[in-house]
Amino acid sequence: MDLVGACRAFVHVSDRGSFTLGAAAARIPQPVASRRVAALERHLGGRLFDRSTRRAVLTPFGREVLPAARRLILLAEDLEYDAERARHSPVRLALPEVCGTRDLAALGAAGRDAGLRLDFRRVPPAARADALRDRDVHAAVLAVPPDGAAWTVPLGVGAAARPGVRAVYLETLRVGRGQRPSTGRRLWIQPEDDVPHVRDPLLRLRDALGLGPAQIAVAPSLADAATEVLVSSDLLLCPAGQAEALGLYWCELGDPVLVRGYDLVAESTEESERLRDALADALAHCLDAAPSGVAAPGPRRTD
Repeated sequence: MDLVGACRAFVHVSDRGSFTLGAAAARIPQPVASRRVAALERHLGGRLFDRSTRRAVLTPFGREVLPAARRLILLAEDLEYDAERARHSPVRLALPEVCGTRDLAALGAAGRDAGLRLDFRRVPPAARADALRDRDVHAAVLAVPPDGAAWTVPLGVGAAARPGVRAVYLETLRVGRGQRPSTGRRLWIQPEDDVPHVRDPLLRLRDALGLGPAQIAVAPSLADAATEVLVSSDLLLCPAGQAEALGLYWCELGDPVLVRGYDLVAESTEESERLRDALADALAHCLDAAPSGVAAPGPRRTD
């Protein structure tokens, strides 16, 4: 039985003293109102109206249960209102700081097409994981190892001058005899790549090659890293699209081969899958990536 619908019919009939007028107020046919009231009487185990008069007069039992019926209707209306508001409330989504404004607008439009309002928060990798854990956001695009990623982004190096080679190897950063390591060229890691599966292989190779500690450096921001590269012979670890946006020449990194990996994680597995499916293509474009199951595009050479 539709308990809320039956209570609505009961309340409208009692307020107007007529099944005909009450049905009209409830926007249902009069026979439907009569059936719903009869079903409610059977459910509650007592007569609600005195059928011996021409008007719909409440019985003592009906007068007793009428206030509760009103409260049930108000609670049902509150539930419907809250559900509607929840459906249209923004989904707070933590994203990499490298996502550009234009790409975010396209991502927001893709969300609207899927019935989602997205509220973007651009934060570094560790902060995205923290925000999701602390429930400051509903979902986050997290940095993950590429073998478990929904999106992957090949990394190379960007430079202010044309590299003149197909691939850059870290061993070329070695300083000559008599030079101090502090004077050597540096490879800058931007905050987005300050994650173990990207940073640690570089640091291990740095130590194996005998490079100076400062020759593989994590920059406080992308802007700081790009500035150092633009005014020197230093290199920036980045994907091809980002190098192009910064006005840098890009080429492959010969060793180690590094790839950004991303996954979209929400508060539940079901919500993660829903958002991932709805935003897959737009988010891949935003990250300069390819969705899982789609081959990542080869590095775009700008040398």
